[in-house]
Amino acid sequence: MKLFIKKPIAQLMAASKETEKTLKRTLGVGSLIALGIGAIIGAGIFVRTAAAAGQHAGPAVTISFLIAAAGCALAGLCYAEFASMIPIAGSAYTYSYATMGEFIAWIIGWDLVLEYALGAATVSIGWSQYFNAFLETFFHTHIPFAWSHSPWEISKTTTGMYAAELGTHGIINLPAIFILLMLTLLLIRGTAESAIVNNIIVIVKVAIVLMIIGLGWHFINPAYHVPYMIPADAGVVNTNTGPVNYADTFNHGWLGVLRGASVVFFAFIGFDAVSTAAQEAKNPQRDMPKGILISLVICTALYILFSHVLTGLVSYKEFLIQGKEASVSYAIKTAMPGYTWLSSLVTVSILAGFSSVILVMLMGQTRVFYTMSIDGLIPPIFSKLHPKHRTPYKSQWLFFGFVSLFAGFIPDSIVGEMVSIGTLFAFVLVCLGIFILRRTDPNLVRPFKTPWYVIVCPLGAIICLCMIASEGLENWLRLIGWLLIGFVIYFGYSVKRSHVRHGKVEGAVDPINPKFIE
Repeated sequence: MKLFIKKPIAQLMAASKETEKTLKRTLGVGSLIALGIGAIIGAGIFVRTAAAAGQHAGPAVTISFLIAAAGCALAGLCYAEFASMIPIAGSAYTYSYATMGEFIAWIIGWDLVLEYALGAATVSIGWSQYFNAFLETFFHTHIPFAWSHSPWEISKTTTGMYAAELGTHGIINLPAIFILLMLTLLLIRGTAESAIVNNIIVIVKVAIVLMIIGLGWHFINPAYHVPYMIPADAGVVNTNTGPVNYADTFNHGWLGVLRGASVVFFAFIGFDAVSTAAQEAKNPQRDMPKGILISLVICTALYILFSHVLTGLVSYKEFLIQGKEASVSYAIKTAMPGYTWLSSLVTVSILAGFSSVILVMLMGQTRVFYTMSIDGLIPPIFSKLHPKHRTPYKSQWLFFGFVSLFAGFIPDSIVGEMVSIGTLFAFVLVCLGIFILRRTDPNLVRPFKTPWYVIVCPLGAIICLCMIASEGLENWLRLIGWLLIGFVIYFGYSVKRSHVRHGKVEGAVDPINPKFIE
């Protein structure tokens, strides 16, 4: 059945040439770095930091970030080599197609839905939480719990905006769906316009993060950092989604730190989203490695400093209940007297920051499916471009509907963990892909080479596999279930229509009117 048929590198390079029927090259190195920072700094630093500290790692969430960053740095070097060598849309899917064959490429392409589409859903849920904080701060009102939370959630907050709604069940998260709609419309308008908006947002939110680190450092209470790791006898905390028992294996000690790494790993997915924009970069061979690695280094430093300050302002347990909704604003109001203005500023900047993350995630997802559609593995509707803006507008609308289902009806804790395990799986395959390609095709032109690949590639895969191993059984079952659905689609649709499998020439698809030309 030719499950492992590979897509020739030469064919991929031919597809990278810009024409009036392909994605438009508009992004320079600055925009690529900003794109990476725009995707990385968002839910990870403002929501997942508190979630990982509160449930798994405590103040040692800084170590969790170091572990996650190590895995990302090693995978990032591999991504950089691939992105410089194969400068077209598709990210890890495209790389896998060239190195490990079509079946593995399908698995990774399908898995990337967990990373990008569900990543957008997770961040939109965080956006909803901060939008309510914004309404309360500036207009002394809020959207009722039922209309800003999923049906899986019950309000257990005893202070703040939801104090009067104790015991209320969620129905649908309307603010999350609203922001997804607005950003979908922007992406349909064009990549250059989206990048300009993203660049402005990045400048604002990096400035705010630096301000929180600088001002908050003086309010750190050393007592909150002792013990640094959660002890097994820390007790039980009741949260909106059920009790958290710190005696559980992955809720204390070093295993808790490792599990925390898998949770905050979500915070780093932005750097590989840069690689999905390779076909829209002006000089991808030179600029893609810079965009990926520089954005990763900048954000890692900010994450470690920020998490140290945040866990020093209030007890990690408070993040599970009182600080659940907009945890950063809660910490500032609680521990930094006289800085209410900073809390208000943070709320506004975080709303903008989350928007940039969602923007990059939605763009990344449609670019992966654009390439899969060009290859014939999914229907041509996903590669149909807007006649004027040359963006995959029909794909954007389809993913708006899909992502909205998760954002509106599933809690961020569930969706976020699905994103983490999907991303880790993608990183493992990218690390293995570089190792394989170095052995099977050592003479390929590589504008950027992963240093010490014999060590970097296996070590990157091992660290990511360790973080995957710390995921709970429920997340494994969700991943397996998702992959099984993908197998049904692949064997039922893709194998019959694969262009590579049936010898169809790359570039014989008109993305404006996607009908294969013999």
